[in-house]
Amino acid sequence: MDNSVLNSIKSTSQGLLNQLLNPNLVLVLFMSSVLFSCSTTRVRSVKRQVSTALNSKFYNNQFTGVLVVDHLKKDTLICINSDKYFTPASNVKIFTLYSGLQLIPNKIPSLKYLVQNDTLYFEGTGDPSWLHPYFQDSTALEFLEGFKNLAFSVENYRDTKFGPGWAWEDYEFYFSPERGSIPTYGNVIKLFEKDSLVISPNFFKNSIHRKKRENLRDLAENKFFIPENLKDTLEIPFKTSKEFTKTILQNQLAKKLRYIANFPKGEKTVLYGIETDSIYKRMLYESDNFLAEQLMLVATSTLSDTLNFKTSRDYILQSTLSGLKQPPRWADGSGLSRYNLFTPESFVQVLTLLKEEINEQRLFHLFPSWNASGTITKSKNVNEIPFIYAKSGGMGNVYNLSGYLKTKSDRILIFSFMNNHFRSPSREVRQNMYTILKKIHDAY
Repeated sequence: MDNSVLNSIKSTSQGLLNQLLNPNLVLVLFMSSVLFSCSTTRVRSVKRQVSTALNSKFYNNQFTGVLVVDHLKKDTLICINSDKYFTPASNVKIFTLYSGLQLIPNKIPSLKYLVQNDTLYFEGTGDPSWLHPYFQDSTALEFLEGFKNLAFSVENYRDTKFGPGWAWEDYEFYFSPERGSIPTYGNVIKLFEKDSLVISPNFFKNSIHRKKRENLRDLAENKFFIPENLKDTLEIPFKTSKEFTKTILQNQLAKKLRYIANFPKGEKTVLYGIETDSIYKRMLYESDNFLAEQLMLVATSTLSDTLNFKTSRDYILQSTLSGLKQPPRWADGSGLSRYNLFTPESFVQVLTLLKEEINEQRLFHLFPSWNASGTITKSKNVNEIPFIYAKSGGMGNVYNLSGYLKTKSDRILIFSFMNNHFRSPSREVRQNMYTILKKIHDAY
């Protein structure tokens, strides 16, 4: 090797050595090493703390599953019983949201219609916003007012009024309204005292009895019983029927309607109503079972003229969710049924798909923020920045939470935290969950 080559090698080596000995570079490398070491130590520490908490006496007599995943790095941070099946309660609404976003347009299909000769024939899609006390949507009714002769059918609804596994004795409570193709007023009657008794819809004014009874409504008919001194607002589901639907619509439209058992042949047109995001948001914030059940029917209406829960459920599970590692036992759209069985991993998989398909601003607008007190619409502490955006789900001896956790470093973690078979008060379960999630938030 000649001297020029040797000198070149020596010069290059000396340059590299000088760079490595540069005090600024040494400081940067040292600080990076320290920070990485601190970060790794902190992460290991919180994993130990979470493990210790979940092995504490509080969790001894219940069944718990937790899965926390770093969305960006695809790292599993916490994994306990994530592939085991749990009763999900209202966490099922996450699957309902996903189904709606896959199948329902941005504006909800409100009805399907066909005009023949001088008559407009129509049938429902399950749209829950008709005369709903919150949405107060009248799109469909205003459309129908433009026609002199109207005929309708509810024969396209081919399902039960209640979901499988629902408790029959809940028929009188606001969270258990009947399902159907043309629901009105949220399928509940609302009563409260102002200067006098206010009844909505007023159609039921002759069905209200000021009489103390064990039940708020008769099981078999629309007879309602309320106390003499009504202090709170009451919401009681009413019994639905094609005759009742006809009467309600005739009262609203101030014209006669004809009921038909068979819909005429021909291509139907879809009338669209309000923005679906407004319905999704209320379903998640209020954990509204009625909206969840009806949304699954609306999803079905985009696939078939026949409405039933199974059609949209089976389509979703066999298509976009065919890759679920633990296929769920999915019995209804709301989570009221104790037949439902889902795993934390399934929720994380679906939440991941939602994160990848929806922009973050819209996603965190749909999901409510949450803290130890439960779902919150607005924090009382103006200095407290929400960091948990998630859907809770509770029923007797069940409390679950699945959603998104924003860490101090602005990383997005996707998680599912499920608790079944506990005997402790739900507030203690929520507090323990919050404490654990806060530790994770602070550490990452």
